[in-house]
Amino acid sequence: MASSKGSWAALALLLLVALASTAVNGDHKLSAGYYDKTCPNVQRVVRRVMAYKVAGEPAIAPAILRLFFHDCFVNGCDASVLLDGTYFSESEKDALPNASLRGFEVIDEIKSVLEHNCPATVSCADVLALASRDAVTMLGGPAWSMPLGRMDSRTADRDGAENLPSPRDNYTSLVSTFRERGLDARDMTALSGAHTVGMANCHNYRGRIYGTDGDTNIDPSFAETRRQTCPDGDNEGGMAPFDEQTPMTFDNAYYKDLIARRGLLSSDQALYGSGGRQDDLVEMYSRDGKRFAKDFAKAMVKMGNIRPSKGTTLEVRLNCKMVN
Repeated sequence: MASSKGSWAALALLLLVALASTAVNGDHKLSAGYYDKTCPNVQRVVRRVMAYKVAGEPAIAPAILRLFFHDCFVNGCDASVLLDGTYFSESEKDALPNASLRGFEVIDEIKSVLEHNCPATVSCADVLALASRDAVTMLGGPAWSMPLGRMDSRTADRDGAENLPSPRDNYTSLVSTFRERGLDARDMTALSGAHTVGMANCHNYRGRIYGTDGDTNIDPSFAETRRQTCPDGDNEGGMAPFDEQTPMTFDNAYYKDLIARRGLLSSDQALYGSGGRQDDLVEMYSRDGKRFAKDFAKAMVKMGNIRPSKGTTLEVRLNCKMVN
């Protein structure tokens, strides 16, 4: 009898734990000290793995930063972009704008270490948020206190991922897209400075350099240079750096490129050339790297606070590729 009661008690405890690990919306307030008691070494673990990976392949840093953007812009920062597809559900990884995403294995490795140190505690969404912050810092950019406490979605939204901002978007479309996520034009302009590092595929800028996007705000010599590695037509073409001056340094050269009409994507160049306050902002960032760094860090925190939509079922995943 006592053994039976003990079994029922153990089962009840397991059920309580399972229920506690799943929530709807995750409405608690994010805090930089969220894991201070439950996983005090979380930031050290993330930084150590990121440092090792970036030392071996510096290009992984902008890739991780891009992952964070693509996650937060589809139903909030909930690690939905990390989920693999199953027989029953599609994956955001299969959406066209996400076809060139990489760095998933880095997040998986960080999560594996954390599961060993602090089982079922740190969300994949928080791992990605911290890794993106460290990616920026390791490329010479600013550091900032990242609020934590996000939870992981149990579902992906491939349709939402298909509607991420396009490299051909004009200024009005960009402002609208960012505003829908609670980000204003200044946030948008600062966050776009992430394109001071990393590379883009030829098909994303081909229309700009050949004029088929209707974008004429381009330096002819820049267009000619880019055409050397990005042929017209349906040919594959190569990659090009967003910022040709310092492609792997997180600085304000991106804005200098915009003023020189050497933005790689049409959506980059859309930030400059129409006059008014928007041009003033780009010019300020081009002159004042510290101001840009400060605004970028502030905007990253703001973007990182985008919550999943109401009714989203959340949990702390044990494996970032799949739901529990």
